[in-house]
Amino acid sequence: MGGPSAEREVSLSSGRGCADALRVAGYEVVEIALGPDDGAGLPSRLAEVRPDVVFNALHGRMGEDGRVQGLLEWLGYPYTHSGVLASALAMDKTRAKQVFRDAGLPVVESVLARREDVRARHVLPPPYVVKPNDEGSSVGVYIVREGDNAAPLSDDMPAQVMVEAYAPGRELTTTVLGDRALGVTEIVTAGWYDYDAKYSEGGSRHVIPAEIPDEVTRACLDYARRAHEALGCRGLSRTDFRWDDSRGLDGLVVLETNTQPGMTPTSLAPEQAAHAGMDFPALCRWIVEDALCRD
Repeated sequence: MGGPSAEREVSLSSGRGCADALRVAGYEVVEIALGPDDGAGLPSRLAEVRPDVVFNALHGRMGEDGRVQGLLEWLGYPYTHSGVLASALAMDKTRAKQVFRDAGLPVVESVLARREDVRARHVLPPPYVVKPNDEGSSVGVYIVREGDNAAPLSDDMPAQVMVEAYAPGRELTTTVLGDRALGVTEIVTAGWYDYDAKYSEGGSRHVIPAEIPDEVTRACLDYARRAHEALGCRGLSRTDFRWDDSRGLDGLVVLETNTQPGMTPTSLAPEQAAHAGMDFPALCRWIVEDALCRD
């Protein structure tokens, strides 16, 4: 847990929560909290611990993009969640969208563009969203609406960013556990579902099951399973949607799939698992047993 990404604090919270739950489930747990710059020391730390399985609670760069997965493969340690390719694909929003298109899933138009070009002019007709191509938790997201000037991107944004057409409507999400889609949650906020809304108390309200038509529920469950399979995900994933209820089923689009969903007290995947009858220690146990049972 921890690590170098912008989601470090979320990862630390996820890791501590999962460690506590795994102890309740009967496991012996050693917590490895990586600093922003000490990833190089991970192999020697793992050699000291000699784990039966590594529970990966890292988020963002290094932990979620295939790099730590590749290291663990090389070292020969079983680990939780998705493997190298699925992690790398899902973290690269542009490539993930192409995988979704090829699988027949509905996505919005998007382009990769230079940060300076996006600052200077509209590279898509407004409204549109600008975001890093490889970050999660709504880190560094800008919304440009009709009548706005070009996005005032900070220098912290990467040199190349993704610009995608704004998808209006309601925020929906579905967790997949193995081959099972657990349910559909609607996320209700006063504004954009940004980093603060995701992780601060009272920043958002979760409605589970979402109060939506049955055909939209069925589509979310189906699309989440198909996205999980198309990317080659393992274990736990969560797929996010936007739904324009004025357009019926045609208004549902896939935004992205998260291969390392948050496991904090306000996180959606544990909440959906609990609604499906699996408490937090049982969910963490399932994730560990899934990792141990792989070929």
